[in-house]
Amino acid sequence: MSALTLLVLRLGVLLLLWLFVFAIVGVLRSDLYGTRVVARTAVADTGGRRRRRARPTARRATTEPSHLVVTSGSLAGTTLTLKPNGTLIGRNPECTLVLDDDFSSGRHARLFAEGSHWYVEDLGSTNGTFLGSQQVTGPTQVHIGSSIRVGRTVLELRK
Repeated sequence: MSALTLLVLRLGVLLLLWLFVFAIVGVLRSDLYGTRVVARTAVADTGGRRRRRARPTARRATTEPSHLVVTSGSLAGTTLTLKPNGTLIGRNPECTLVLDDDFSSGRHARLFAEGSHWYVEDLGSTNGTFLGSQQVTGPTQVHIGSSIRVGRTVLELRK
């Protein structure tokens, strides 16, 4: 083989090795820093079509909470509408509220409604879930204004 062919082959192998190294660094980075949290925004594009008005729905009683607000932590200011079938909180992308908090577990806690009351339940997390200053050991009733601490993130139920 000519010297030029050997040089091209060597450079090709070197390029492939560097691509492999960058791929490994990318995987390690995603494992170390977790999933990236992207702000979700609603885009109002009607495309020239008329919007239909939503039917009025029955309102909840004013004593029931309807929102979960992050008051402290990396997502401070985030508001989430509560769903009666449950709100999953943790670091996994499958959770309703995905936390960017090293002290929370993948599936850390769950908020759910039973009857007209809301409950918080720890899902076997490493660092625990706290309602006020008390650690949650089983399903515990939550009232409006109560603070829930999940890792370094503090949440609050509001109307």
